Amino acid sequence: MSQTVPLTKESYEALQEDLKRLIKEERPKVIQDIAEARAHGDLSENAEYDAAKNRQGFIEGRILELGDKLARAYVVDLSNLKPDKVVFGATVTVYDTATEEELTYKIVGEDEADIKQGKISCTSPVGKALIGHKLDDSVRVSVPAGVKEYEIIEIRYE
Repeated sequence: MSQTVPLTKESYEALQEDLKRLIKEERPKVIQDIAEARAHGDLSENAEYDAAKNRQGFIEGRILELGDKLARAYVVDLSNLKPDKVVFGATVTVYDTATEEELTYKIVGEDEADIKQGKISCTSPVGKALIGHKLDDSVRVSVPAGVKEYEIIEIRYE
């Protein structure tokens, strides 16, 4: 049985837009590129044809991947929840007791994770450790650099 894929609303909509773009723009363009390359004659030594076929394979694979992910998607709706606990989709501000700095993370799915944007995966060590904890909780996390201790100072559902 297929596993559901938790997604934020923003990520779900972005995947839908990407799928739409691939189907309506990229697929027809690559089909046209293949037809043009075929018109040039001998396909055995036609680099344009090979490149277009490779691109077609990539596009079709990505369409299948996105379709599957969207079919298994579970969009997490935080609008009816009270922000008293860290859950998937929550934005959490923590205080690092060692460095004495505040860090803000949004807990997202694996595909959405981007540390530069402050988005961490719910399956990452920090994400896993924070989920389920409440405001003012102290959380110890084993990370590759050792053990970090965070104090949860704010939880928001955006």
